[in-house]
Formats: sequence, C-alpha cells, structure tokens
Amino acid sequence: MSYFASPVTFVSYFFSWIFVAFMCFIQQMDNHALVRGVMMVGADRIMVVEDDEETRELLQKYLQDNGCIVRAVADGYGLWSALEQDNGVDVIILDLMLPGEDGLTICKRLSLDTATMAIPVIILTARSEETDRIIGLEMGADDYLPKPFNPRELLARIRSVLRRSRAMPREDTPKEAQQYKFAGWTLDVKAQRLTSKESVDVTLTSGEFIMLMTFLKHPNEVLNRDQIMEAYRNRESSIFERSIDVQVGRVRRRLQDDPKDPKIIKTVWGKGYILESRVERS
Repeated sequence: MSYFASPVTFVSYFFSWIFVAFMCFIQQMDNHALVRGVMMVGADRIMVVEDDEETRELLQKYLQDNGCIVRAVADGYGLWSALEQDNGVDVIILDLMLPGEDGLTICKRLSLDTATMAIPVIILTARSEETDRIIGLEMGADDYLPKPFNPRELLARIRSVLRRSRAMPREDTPKEAQQYKFAGWTLDVKAQRLTSKESVDVTLTSGEFIMLMTFLKHPNEVLNRDQIMEAYRNRESSIFERSIDVQVGRVRRRLQDDPKDPKIIKTVWGKGYILESRVERS
C-alpha cells in the first residue's frame, strides 16, 4: 500500500514541505542580518527627531532591527526633555522642518552647548535648495540626507559619522594653551596670528587657523582626511573632503613651506598629512 493515497496528496505534501523550508530559510537569513547589524553598529544610541509619526516609527523600527538603541521624539521640546533625563546619545537624526523650534535652530543650540556639542548630527530635509543644506552644515551638522531616502543609506551615514568622530586621536595638549612655538614660528591662539622668527606677523583665516591647530595638537602624528574633517565640526568654518588639499596648501604657503618639498607639513601618501616638528606650548 502506497504511503500517499494519491499523486495529488503527494504533490500537496511536497509543496507544503517546500514552503515550510523556504520560510525557515527566510527567518534564518533575517536572523543573520540582525546579527550582522548588531556586530557592525553595536549598541549605538540614536536619537531621532522627526515630526511625521509614520516616518518616525519606521526609522525607529529599522534602526532597532539593525542593533541600535533608539529614542524617537516629535519636536525640539521632546529632544531637550530627553537629553535632560539622559544625554547618553551617540548620534542625533534631526529633521529640519519641525513645529515650534526648527531644526536649524536646534542644530545651532546643540553645537554651542558643551553638554551636546560632541554629539554628531545628521539632518534630514525635504528642501531641495542647496543653501539650506549648506546652512545646516554651517550650523554644526555633520552630514545631511535629502528626503525621500533609503533607510539603508541613513544607516551607512550613521556608521560613517561615528567612524569619523571616534577616529580623532585624544589630544595630548592642554586646551588652555595660548601659544605654540614650532619650526621657527609662533602661533598666538587668541589673535589667530602667526609670527615668524624675523618677527613678521601673518594673519590666518578661520579655516587656516583650524587646520594649523589640528596639526599642532597632534604633532608628529599622521592625520587622515576623516580626522581633519572632524576637527572642523562645530566650528565657524566648515570643510569638505575635496578641499582639504587646498586648505593644507594655503597653510603651507603661510608657513613658507615649499609645496614641492615641504619640511613642516608633509604628505604621507595614501594615509594623510603629518606636521613634523617639535611643538612647545605655553
């Protein structure tokens, strides 16, 4: 006697088995994806500030599914209340068009408050004007993402911003130093002015000053592009990756450092730049 009553029964059982096996495979793949997300993102703490409820909930679920600890609020009031209770946040995702206090104002406040200025901010905007995005970056944001966007791209940008913020080596110089002496030059921090050994004063632009200070705080260390970009965060001047070489060139000219054979700020090919000099601080 055949185990199956008929060919129809056999086909039915066969496809049922295929379906169950397929669903188990899908579940297993989902579990693997979740593990990969946890391994890559870890327990990064994300604050989402988005007034649209559907978008807010979707972002919260997606980031949580990828291993993040997520708190989501609808406006600036909710953000400040949450930060008062616990400012343990690694990244803030901030929509620009919020009711009440708008995103640009919030971004500026975050960059000026010593308790929050170190938290990276990624702004979300439905505005197509490039000026709005530039203003957001000038206000202290680390990155921006225009709406609509793919949540996977947002997750990739979160990881990128965190890599940059965590890559900057610990400063080994006292923050209260007001003067740096190096390679025959003296930098007056307050005046943002260079003085040569011949007592010739050179006034620096804001961008040049930040660039030079970054090297002086980390002498004889190779700094890559991400580390240099991080130094400009929450400053009056911002910088884009493609303009780093230009800014380094300007600082070299200020230091009368031959760009063809620099002796002070040297290029380390494939890695970044290094200031090779003894630095005295006072």
